[in-house]
Amino acid sequence: MAARPYPFPEPDDLVVNETYLELQRDEPVARVRLPYGREAWLVTRYADAKVVLADPRFSRAPVMDADYDPPRTMPEVPGITTILSMDPPEHTRLRRILAKAFTARRTGQLRERAQQIVDGLLDDMEAQGPPADLVDALAMPVAITLISEMLGVPALDRAKFREWSDAAVAITAFTVPEIEAAAASLRAYIRDLVEDKRENPADDMLTVLVHAHDNDDRLTEEELVSFGVTLLIAGHETTGSEIGNFVYQLLTHPERLAELRADPSLLPAAVEELLRITKLSGAPGFPRIATADVELSGVTVRAGEAVFVDGLVANRDPAVFPNPHELDFHREHNPHFAFGHGVHHCIGAPLARMELQVSISTLLNRFPHLELADEVVFKKGRLVRGPERLLVRW
Repeated sequence: MAARPYPFPEPDDLVVNETYLELQRDEPVARVRLPYGREAWLVTRYADAKVVLADPRFSRAPVMDADYDPPRTMPEVPGITTILSMDPPEHTRLRRILAKAFTARRTGQLRERAQQIVDGLLDDMEAQGPPADLVDALAMPVAITLISEMLGVPALDRAKFREWSDAAVAITAFTVPEIEAAAASLRAYIRDLVEDKRENPADDMLTVLVHAHDNDDRLTEEELVSFGVTLLIAGHETTGSEIGNFVYQLLTHPERLAELRADPSLLPAAVEELLRITKLSGAPGFPRIATADVELSGVTVRAGEAVFVDGLVANRDPAVFPNPHELDFHREHNPHFAFGHGVHHCIGAPLARMELQVSISTLLNRFPHLELADEVVFKKGRLVRGPERLLVRW
């Protein structure tokens, strides 16, 4: 069968392109052709996704090999190795450095600060009156503020890196030179901040990373800068977008919203279900390269071939999730892939869950009559999907 052009067209909201669901049903390991580079396999069923994400026979590291031409959405492959493109034991070494910063205990300590940030943002929003854009009033500011304080980014610099980050995670929303320039600006900024932390150490994550480089010799300078950039982008783009996505989902599912308002104890389960059903990614993620022949759903993936996993489509696999397209806050078993799986499972998952719970619960408690005030405009041409603006009134 001929390879399909990939990625598939983005819908205007958070619905899943029907092509994914058709492939999941009829061709769970499908041949696809990306705009640049070679063809690849696309996996959409849960069982296959779990294998590719966790089996060491699928590697991320070869993608960064100068002699390898992986399938990709951009004309050029970034020549920067990050923790996202590493395999164990290198990946394990870097992940261990950050593990203490993202423990459940540490996240619990941050909950009070997150609550203060959300309360302050909603105070300002209420004082200004409706309508308000929740993206600018709550979603992005809370995510940016919390990760910035954790890393040690000065408050005055946050507007700059939000602009750079928005372009750096683009696919088609900006030109290639604009994307490259934004990424270069982010790296230069982190390099300067690293030097500042060397001279003025503080109680923040970037100082911990500097110490790991300067005193323990556990990080190279390039790894140190890449770590800072990755944490800064991942720490706010995804969570900030999901806050907006979740509010949109709730306001367009009034029965589920009423259910959550009537029983606030459902909040943790509601967040997990919203994570499962909301397709956050707007484009393919990182490909895995098979290091041996592996069979998936009757298809043999040959050594050297690239495989893309759409875990957020796998989250709708009826073999694992009954009534997979239904938003159900009473699911007893919800092993979704929203934070990945295997060694690359998102280290910031406890922090993201906490931010989502605090933001959503506080917003609903403060504004019992919250509703959409206008058509919601979603971002296009980016790695992460979410509202461009989300006007609400109360």
